[in-house]
Amino acid sequence: MIRRAVKLVENSVLESGKRTVSIERRALEALERAFDDGLAGPFTRAVEVIGENTGRVIVTGVGKSGHIGTKIAATFASTGTPAFFVHAAEANHGDLGMIAGDDVVLAISKGGESAELKSIISYTRRFSIPLIAMTCSPRSSLATAADIALLIPNEEEACPNGLAPTTSTMMQLALGDALAIALLDARGFTATDFHVFHPGGKLGASLMHVADVMHTGDRLPLVSKGTSVPDAIRVLSHKHFGCVGVLDAEGRLCGIVTDGDMSRNLNRNLAELIVDDIMTQAPKTVRPTILATAAMALLEQYKIGALIVVDDDQRPIGLVHFHDLLRIGVA
Repeated sequence: MIRRAVKLVENSVLESGKRTVSIERRALEALERAFDDGLAGPFTRAVEVIGENTGRVIVTGVGKSGHIGTKIAATFASTGTPAFFVHAAEANHGDLGMIAGDDVVLAISKGGESAELKSIISYTRRFSIPLIAMTCSPRSSLATAADIALLIPNEEEACPNGLAPTTSTMMQLALGDALAIALLDARGFTATDFHVFHPGGKLGASLMHVADVMHTGDRLPLVSKGTSVPDAIRVLSHKHFGCVGVLDAEGRLCGIVTDGDMSRNLNRNLAELIVDDIMTQAPKTVRPTILATAAMALLEQYKIGALIVVDDDQRPIGLVHFHDLLRIGVA
């Protein structure tokens, strides 16, 4: 194993870093220009073929292209295009059986001559499985065998020796993202759809709807107009949300009484008052279909602790509290 000590010279280190970014930025610009110079047609056909496909997208490659392929497959899968990665070397030892007749194969190789890809190429040709190539070499075995060749500009690698895949793999990744997002747009893939594949973590929390976290049924702190303030206080204390919704004769929300309303009226004889005397009319409400992040934004904007969730007729169906949103990780 060759391992040499690193001699840190700040200026040269920074120059190297900036040079790498500059080289890769120019490569991305070249990839963008390629859409106006031959890439547009194959790219559009690739999106059509994958979009009409009833099976999965099988992404394959070896080496650094294989690592990029793993990420591209994951991006496809998380944006509504069923996909997984098959390592080209493992395909030679039985994993070809993972590729079905209704799948599409996306094979990634800078030079297009990786020996490990030959069996996959032959397999797709034998069973008429659509093959999309992503390569820098238009005359390679991969490109000439493929049904669609996505040709990536053969730009300078950021590696000063021109050996380590850097610029080329970055363009592969960018083109894979472009395919996934074009398919997402074509399918009308929404934030709701996205949440199905991303239920966990902060991203999953940001895609949750109020209906997913709201309190319902007997947990709702509700009283009718004309209820005495002492009775409303008992409901407020029992439910522990810091507020009580007030309903009119038709069961519609017409006001809210909060801890703050109680405090502001301590100079009055609360025992002689009804909720109508101290409630805030036209309280802030939300619908069950809004995102939890939007509910959090309203709580922060109006500096309140809870929102009553209403249906189309302004009848309460739930309540979402600041603590509920903190618990799922929205904040």
